[in-house]
Amino acid sequence: MSIDNSLDLLILGAGPGGYVAAIRAAQLRMKVAVVERERLGGVCLNWGCIPTKALLKSAEIFEHLKHADDYGISASDPKIDFASVIERSRKVANRMSAGVKYLFKKNNIQWMEGTASLTAPGHVAVKTGSEPRDLSAKNIIIATGARARSVPGIDFDEDRIISARTAMNLPKQPEHLIIIGAGAIGIEFAYFYHTIGTKVTLLEMMPQILPIEDREVADTLAKRYRKLGMNILVNARVSKVTHTGQGVVVSVVVGNDNRVMEGDMALVAIGVRGNIEDLGLEKVGVKTERGWITVDKTMYQTSVPGIYAIGDVIGPPWLAHIASAEGLVCVERLAGLNPEPIDYNYIPGCTYCQPQVASYGYTQQKAEEAGFDVKVGQYPFLASGKAQAAGETEGFVKVIFDAKSGKLLGAHILGSDATEMIAEMGLAGTLGATHHDILRTIHAHPTLSESIAEATAAALGEAIHL
Repeated sequence: MSIDNSLDLLILGAGPGGYVAAIRAAQLRMKVAVVERERLGGVCLNWGCIPTKALLKSAEIFEHLKHADDYGISASDPKIDFASVIERSRKVANRMSAGVKYLFKKNNIQWMEGTASLTAPGHVAVKTGSEPRDLSAKNIIIATGARARSVPGIDFDEDRIISARTAMNLPKQPEHLIIIGAGAIGIEFAYFYHTIGTKVTLLEMMPQILPIEDREVADTLAKRYRKLGMNILVNARVSKVTHTGQGVVVSVVVGNDNRVMEGDMALVAIGVRGNIEDLGLEKVGVKTERGWITVDKTMYQTSVPGIYAIGDVIGPPWLAHIASAEGLVCVERLAGLNPEPIDYNYIPGCTYCQPQVASYGYTQQKAEEAGFDVKVGQYPFLASGKAQAAGETEGFVKVIFDAKSGKLLGAHILGSDATEMIAEMGLAGTLGATHHDILRTIHAHPTLSESIAEATAAALGEAIHL
């Protein structure tokens, strides 16, 4: 699509930061255009958030079928068709990407497929399949995202040493997958492949899986997965991965113990690095630090006036919904509005394994380190009537309040629908709710969400069903 040069805003990247910013800018009557080098929707819609959830749903259904007898249903010997599972995931991703294309058309957003680099403030050179094109705009937002980070000295070959992008599109199911890194991405792939029958070894350098989550949540999940036969090693530092032709050999140090393990593939899921190369940042003076573009966190302006950056390219927490929120704040401030800045202490995080993990705000440890005197309440799903009826009794709700003000500081949920339940805690936090506000909110019965009220009651010493 051709792009005119009388632009109010030019956005580099059409992931969940870039495309959301573009739509909001169009709503605010800006003339906006987007340059994207691959598919609309970025990594999230095409190679991350969405297609992985399709894979995980297939694994979840397969797991339910294997235990159908528990529900009085006969479904003997269910089997996984790995190629069909992958194909469904790709179809879901394709539909979502097409949806972004529709939204661009609906909102009269111009877009061009190509790679962009800054040539001067307000000016960008775009390389496409045809002749390079120079574009200019009053303001530019960099939303180029991030890509998988490799272990130092161990490069991806995407054959045996693979990234998440390859792991979700394999032509054949591996027999033994060694996963390096037990953050959200590593855990989700560990759950998926283990559930469909692959032997999984999970290696994490930190003392717990899901290192940024509540320790009790992480330890409970690890205990469950070990019981199911997953090999999990923490405090495990990978020193070498060798491609043998037929598989991989991984050397790992666990404490003072040197171990060697063999597998079909090694999936490296230790985090991401910003896509800052070849953007012309140095040429125009945009500052970076440790591989990320530096910005102020009120308007997301870089060191160069008129050039902004949002999403994964500016560093953690590397969440699609944060990229979108940053895009909205940035664009609305450009339009002269006064949106509230994002409080990075209070953001939801989700891991879509089963049982799911969801969190909001501070962990108990972080709250105490920040100087809060806390009240903590916990409620197990084992005591929930709805969880018993659904046959999903593993996990619990944990809530953390400031003892002085009653303000909600954090919430942590391990359970079958944790990622849906966490929204209540986010809303409560945004509205400044106290433990009394949550407790006096009548929760429908029977629901899993009742467990939030029960955990709150436990924090006050008023639990009814414990």
